[in-house]
Amino acid sequence: MSDEEHECPPCPAGLPGWLATFADLMSLLMCFFVLLLSFSEMDVLKFKQLAGSMREAFGVQNQIKVEDVPKGTSIIAQEFSPGRPEPTPLNEVRQMTVNNDMNTLDIRSEEGENEIQDQQASEAFEEMQKEQEREAEEEAVEFAAALAKEIGQGSIEVESEGRKIIIRLKEQGSFDSGRAELKFAAIPVLAKIRDMLLTVQGKVAIEGHTDNIPYKGRRFESNWDLSTARALAVAHELFGDPRIKQDRFRILGYAATKPLTPNETRAQRGRNRRVEIVVQKGEDQELLKRLQASDPEDIRRENQPPKEVF
Repeated sequence: MSDEEHECPPCPAGLPGWLATFADLMSLLMCFFVLLLSFSEMDVLKFKQLAGSMREAFGVQNQIKVEDVPKGTSIIAQEFSPGRPEPTPLNEVRQMTVNNDMNTLDIRSEEGENEIQDQQASEAFEEMQKEQEREAEEEAVEFAAALAKEIGQGSIEVESEGRKIIIRLKEQGSFDSGRAELKFAAIPVLAKIRDMLLTVQGKVAIEGHTDNIPYKGRRFESNWDLSTARALAVAHELFGDPRIKQDRFRILGYAATKPLTPNETRAQRGRNRRVEIVVQKGEDQELLKRLQASDPEDIRRENQPPKEVF
């Protein structure tokens, strides 16, 4: 070795840097040619096998099929079971508002609305009944004031019962025993009652009643005829005034079928022999007509007054 030659410096340990790039290039070329080969055959099965082997070779994570989404442990799910879902029957969806900016919805079912309307109608109907009962009680007071003298003598009673005003003419002072002709003293009394009926609204029933002792006279066949004849006698006296509308009246005879007291003593039988003028404040059909033309919200709610006898 000459002096001019120098020793080569020691090589660094490890592979040179270009070798990694070359290896990557070779791997890519191999993959490229493999893909060309697989495409040329157009075999789907082999392509899937090749793709699967390459996915496993290059470290792609395997996919694991599961039947449900993984969930964490829930204490509520362990202690309580879920309720059974049931659909809510909603037939209508309405937005009741005058402001277009509002987002609230009023959701009501048709059955629910019908129930609310029925309940409101029922409450209004009951309130109108109570109102007529109050009117009957007030008008009964007016009848009692007009007939105060006769009530004091014990020949007449005035009573309010629900929507009814009952003016009770006792046999004493009105009829002789077993006869259907009015006494002269009863005519002024009926005139007062007639004047009051002109100012009172409602249907009027004139009802005749007797005791349970069978009729033994010749003029009538039974107590039915006697009770009806007495009711007719009172009605004819009232109809003597042309201002009285006869289509408001009904004439009824009940004989001994509706006694006020048991027919055990003479006093009790005398109380049962009577003629009653019953003023009915409104019937159900009239109430329904008024209800259809009224607003239930405008009806006042008050308590029902107790029954009073004068």
